[in-house]
Amino acid sequence: MSSKYQNIIGKSESENIEWKPSLAQINDIFKTISAFSNTRGGKIVIGVTDSGKILGIEIGKGTIEQLTNRIGQEIDPRIRPSITVVRTENKNVIVIEVKQSRDKLVLASGKPYKRVGKSSVRMSKDEYEGLILEKHKEKLQFDKQICKGASLKDIDNDKVKRFLERAKLDRRMDISPKISVSEALEKLGLLKGNKLLNAAILLFGRFPTKFFPQAETKCARFKGAEPLEFIDMKVFNGNILDQRDDALSFVKEHIKLHAKIKGTERVEKWEYPIEAIREAITNAVCHRNYEIAGNIQIRIFDNRMEIWGCGPLPSPLTPEDLRKKHKSILRNPLIGKCFFLVKFIEEWGTGTTRMINACVSEGLPEPIFEEITDSLVVTFRKYYITEDIEKIGLNARQKKAIELIKQHDMIALRDLKEIIPAVADRTLRKDMDDLVKMGIIKPVGEKKGRKYVFR
Repeated sequence: MSSKYQNIIGKSESENIEWKPSLAQINDIFKTISAFSNTRGGKIVIGVTDSGKILGIEIGKGTIEQLTNRIGQEIDPRIRPSITVVRTENKNVIVIEVKQSRDKLVLASGKPYKRVGKSSVRMSKDEYEGLILEKHKEKLQFDKQICKGASLKDIDNDKVKRFLERAKLDRRMDISPKISVSEALEKLGLLKGNKLLNAAILLFGRFPTKFFPQAETKCARFKGAEPLEFIDMKVFNGNILDQRDDALSFVKEHIKLHAKIKGTERVEKWEYPIEAIREAITNAVCHRNYEIAGNIQIRIFDNRMEIWGCGPLPSPLTPEDLRKKHKSILRNPLIGKCFFLVKFIEEWGTGTTRMINACVSEGLPEPIFEEITDSLVVTFRKYYITEDIEKIGLNARQKKAIELIKQHDMIALRDLKEIIPAVADRTLRKDMDDLVKMGIIKPVGEKKGRKYVFR
């Protein structure tokens, strides 16, 4: 047997290895070819049972040619998998080696499949359509499309001029603020054949929501830890450059600014690191999906701040990628370019790691990055400082629990019991339940091994 295949015969099925006892399962073989093509590639071995027992297969004069033709008929677009007859234990088996497709849009009998563990499963309609959009994203990117019905009358000329002046100062951009607005927009790539692109209206439009009602940022300061009763709420629907600044101003109005005297100097410190909040708001405005309904939301609670974008991360990024160095992927390249020119973004994929470092350097928990209902949500949390604790009247045991969570990120009830052994379990459990009800902490895990973290 060829050494190339020696290491797979006898192995169990996996994401990239599939056994088929005979060619009678030809339809399943087609599905697996599609699934391997649309995932990471793989090998189908025909003549082996699911348990790995080698049955062998009779190879006639036209067997391989007929198999090749059937694959060509049923798989779309046409691919050329490697088909090899391998001799093992004095029996013949057929190995079909499938490479990963670049577009991951390979169909079997008109249907798309993907590999999930050991199984080939059919893709959902939304998943397949998402891959098609990904393939054609250069042509379909929202900010590069022509804005129907828009004209230069819809552009705020003063905003364009001020942008050019700032870009010249910040990045030494060589577009003179003295040229006409139409010429400036053309040089910025925002005008195509005398027609405004969507990015032009979003960046410099007088009333962007006239064309895109969803292009707004909603900010709210809520009472307590749940979005039930708000203390203040504003909706910003100007151009997205202004929305970014207006949202940050709203945040500053509703978070505390602490002042301390160090030596002869007065040192001021925000409740959350402003550079991290600014970065998160900028990312939400720059990278949101402007095609879908919904708005950017900034929710400020007693114990945390949430910044809700609109749309999931661009493929292939995941929330976990944001915690480390990653490639910068712009969903809206024209908007991203203009944000770069005025130093709103840097295009190096380091913004999220800077957010993490800013929080840690201030003694705060790292921000949480997660996708909730197809939207990226960034959550900034605060530790309850002594002043806050005194105001809400916690008892000594609850204060100790908060200190332990601050030191160790999370605690179990038994950890608190070790520190305060004289107190009954029921009392400690009630203390923790009260902290949960106040929205200060939340339980994680099953009841038996439950731990508590800051909300």
